[in-house]
Amino acid sequence: MLTKRQNLLETITGGKPDRFVNQYEPFAIMYDTPVTRQSLMPAYGQRDVLDAWGVTRSWPEGTPGAFPVHDEAHIVVKDVAKWRDYVKAPKVDFPASEWEQSIAAMEKIDRNEYFATLFYAPGIFEETHYLMEISRCLVAFYEEPEAMQELIDYITEFELRYAEQVCKYLKPDAFFHHDDWGTQISTFISPDMFEEFLLPSYKKLYGYYKSHGVKVIMHHSDSYAATLVPFMIDMGIDIWQGVMKANNIPELLKKYKNQITFMGGINSADVDFNGWTQEIVAREVRRACEECGKLNFIPSASQGLPMSNYPGVYEALSKEIDNMSKVMFK
Repeated sequence: MLTKRQNLLETITGGKPDRFVNQYEPFAIMYDTPVTRQSLMPAYGQRDVLDAWGVTRSWPEGTPGAFPVHDEAHIVVKDVAKWRDYVKAPKVDFPASEWEQSIAAMEKIDRNEYFATLFYAPGIFEETHYLMEISRCLVAFYEEPEAMQELIDYITEFELRYAEQVCKYLKPDAFFHHDDWGTQISTFISPDMFEEFLLPSYKKLYGYYKSHGVKVIMHHSDSYAATLVPFMIDMGIDIWQGVMKANNIPELLKKYKNQITFMGGINSADVDFNGWTQEIVAREVRRACEECGKLNFIPSASQGLPMSNYPGVYEALSKEIDNMSKVMFK
């Protein structure tokens, strides 16, 4: 029997996995570093938590995650043309002693079994609209393109400085990055605009990680983003996590075989709700596994971490994925 790590590599390279990769099982995910300690994430039900960028976030009960607060009093960038007046990147350079806690956590990970995975959120695009508010951000791509590019470059430079530190001290095997690029039916910006504004930044960032020993880049975007897959491949993404059904995953698998792996196929909203049942979960898992097959696909809810909003759903999904492995890997 392959280790979780080996089975992932066989799956994403079109090899010979002996079972489905079961959601996040190969990834030992770590978020805590001296840099991220400056921006604690709100807990479920917690409101008005300020991060190191000056963004206020809340996680209201009944919602799938923490979101920025964007009434007029809390928007950080009031005028994108003057973004430098509002934005200061968090501190990145810390003495080696400040990294000892994170190093110790990484050293506890069995790297024969798991990928030691650094998690970071929000990503480059998300940080722009966290700072600005989403509708103002999207309008600014048209009305203030030079200022938007400057802000994107500034955020990219911060992430590159952070990448330098984590590769120096932690040496992760995988990098898991959150940056939603669309709604359930479309991308936020056109592919041409994405290529112009965001692709160069991601090529720099993911290229840096890959050149410094990171073996797997996993990018979360639980949205429609099928039109961006060629750019995902170009920037070095190995696994697109959060792929929703609207992307027509079977078609993507045919088109991009062995170039990228799709993790998802099960919309969280279809299984993770008040009143969910094991039968509903089993039906969705079976459909996803049968439609998408055994290679370059990881069955998973679209949720961006190994968790669920309602108790027991994540575990129910894992149970049914194991059941489908017994059916499809004989």
